[in-house]
Amino acid sequence: MTASIIKLDTTAADHHIARMAAVALGLTILENAIPSPLPGVKPGLANIVTLIVLARYGWRAAAWVSLLRVVAGSLLFGSFLAPGFFLSLSGALCSLLVLACAQHLPPRWFGPVSHSIYAAFAHIAGQMAVVYLWLIPHSGIAYLIPIFAIAALVFGTVNGLIAARFMDNKTDCPQITQIHTD
Repeated sequence: MTASIIKLDTTAADHHIARMAAVALGLTILENAIPSPLPGVKPGLANIVTLIVLARYGWRAAAWVSLLRVVAGSLLFGSFLAPGFFLSLSGALCSLLVLACAQHLPPRWFGPVSHSIYAAFAHIAGQMAVVYLWLIPHSGIAYLIPIFAIAALVFGTVNGLIAARFMDNKTDCPQITQIHTD
C-alpha cells in the first residue's frame, strides 16, 4: 500500500487570507481570556480584522476570513457543532450579509465605524434568533435585547474606530486580486 500525497494549489491570495484568519483567531483567543461582565457580551475584536479585510480586499475575502475564524476557533476551543458554534456561525453569517449590503453605501457618509455598528447589531440579531428558535424558545429573552443592543453599539463603535485607524496607516499590503475557490 502506498501513501499518496495530495497537494493543494494555493495562491498568494490564499496565503494572505490564511494569515488574516490567523490574526482574527489570535484576537478571538485574546478575547476569550478577558472576563465578561455578562454571558454572551464580548467585544468582538476579531471583527476588526474582518472590517479591514473588507475595506482592502472585498467582501469575498472578508467572508473567508470570518468563516475560517469561526470554524478554527470552534475546533480550538472544542465547541465545533455545539450550541456555541452555531451561535458564533449565525452571528458571523448575519454580519457578513449586512456587510455585503453596507459596502455599497456611499463611502462619503458610511465607513468602517458604521459598518462595524451594523455588523455588531446583525451579529446579535443572528445569535438572538438562534437562541429563541432553538435554545430558549421563550419570550423572556427579549428583556436581554437592550443590554445586547448597548453592547453592540459600544463595541461596534470602538471596533470600527480601531479598524479605521489601522486603515489610515498607509502600510504596504499585498493586493488580493483573485481568490481561488476550486
